[in-house]
Amino acid sequence: MPWTIVGTVPREDFPLVDGLCRFDGDTLCVENQRVRVRRGTPALLAAACISAESLGIGLPRAILVGDIGTGEGSKRLYQYLVDSMAFQKDHLVVFHYLQPDVDWHNRVLISIEDQRNRPLLIADAGYMYVAKMSGFAASYDLFTPDIGEMAFLADESAPHPFYTRGFLLHNEHEVPRLIARAYRSHNAATYLLVKGQCDYVASSEGVMATICEPSTPHMEPIGGTGDTLTGIVAALIEAGNDVGTAAQDGAKTNRLMGAIYQPSPASSVAELLSALPQALKAIGALKKNDNVKHPELPSASL
Repeated sequence: MPWTIVGTVPREDFPLVDGLCRFDGDTLCVENQRVRVRRGTPALLAAACISAESLGIGLPRAILVGDIGTGEGSKRLYQYLVDSMAFQKDHLVVFHYLQPDVDWHNRVLISIEDQRNRPLLIADAGYMYVAKMSGFAASYDLFTPDIGEMAFLADESAPHPFYTRGFLLHNEHEVPRLIARAYRSHNAATYLLVKGQCDYVASSEGVMATICEPSTPHMEPIGGTGDTLTGIVAALIEAGNDVGTAAQDGAKTNRLMGAIYQPSPASSVAELLSALPQALKAIGALKKNDNVKHPELPSASL
């Protein structure tokens, strides 16, 4: 089934493109455009492409535009999404880095809600901010915040993450309380995947799973590892898993990818992604044998 990932590239000269993407070494290719994978939407797309090939599903469609923070590219992209009715055939749509604009967000969401077959919706990064700011967080199937973003979702009065009340910030032990608070104020998607030292998967009924292992400390300074997690989860959903299961398996896969590769603080996210097929294979083997608590880590051929 078709699936689409929407986001931006931090380059002023990058045009608006709409086409299937592929990952070639350390470079993402969409139509005739190429961009190095370091973090952000390109890292999410690279993880989605690798996962799709490993899982035997179709490659994702990417709708991208250049935006260096001025919002001009994001406005062109919002306009394109509304005018083209971009998601008529999609089973899943992932929204990533776009400049938050409540009015344009609402236009895009209305166009999606008017469809006969509404796709599943994932929001991360800037698009998750605007989904919450709009008051329509509950229209989404999955948010993938880090702990700081989770504090923003939990703060019912904050118009932007910069204004989140300080007492809520950056305390891992507070995550379950923040999750409950976000759901009480209707500022959460159907499912949450909170990324941190431990990853939490939750719904309005509470925390479904807490994933802390394997832990690879050197993954922390590598930019883009939160983006890769969202790309992996999206591919697992597109492969037929329900959202909650995909979130749990995606968190395990992303962590296992680090355990297999064993990065240094100087490693790039593109290098780390070379271990993703092995991590997905190991997670698949684990799911087939419930008696095995930890999959054997294959040696990476890097």
